Amino acid sequence: MTTFRTGVDVVEVARARSLRGRPALPGDKSISHRALMVALLTPGTTRIEGLSGGADVASTAGIVEALGATLAGDLEPGTPAVRVGSPGIAGLSPPTATLDCGNSGTSLRLFAGILAGQPFEATLDGDASLRARPVARIIEPLRAMGAALGGRRHDTLPPITIRGRPDLVAIDWTPSVPSAQVKSAILL
Repeated sequence: MTTFRTGVDVVEVARARSLRGRPALPGDKSISHRALMVALLTPGTTRIEGLSGGADVASTAGIVEALGATLAGDLEPGTPAVRVGSPGIAGLSPPTATLDCGNSGTSLRLFAGILAGQPFEATLDGDASLRARPVARIIEPLRAMGAALGGRRHDTLPPITIRGRPDLVAIDWTPSVPSAQVKSAILL
């Protein structure tokens, strides 16, 4: 018998002879964004299980479709899998409208990295809250790689317009503020 003490409550758990089943863990939002983006960049069909639900991941899924991929399945929790069919990085389509990131800073910053290497122009925008978040820390390294990017208020705020180039150059970049989003944007 194992005893757990949580404040004033005591819970006793009897030892089990065996444990069977398949634990279901909730999807991780950060990994879900990146899984959809990697699927976009990969030619063919990618099956993704356990995506996180919510508006931010839905914004990423919408942009994936706007760039030429197809999604089959539902982004709601409990859905067995989503399938992403994509032409791959060399076959992405120029968007016909501004790409809506909603309130997702991850979508905006990471798609800036993907679009920096594409031979077309695209604009990333979002809601009022997203339009108040800083973007200079991703614009600077992507410009250093050769992409042309611009934002509002002296390139510090969204929306961001990106004129990408497929022949970006590698850089050695140390961010002033540690950020997985900046690192991911550079890698993508």
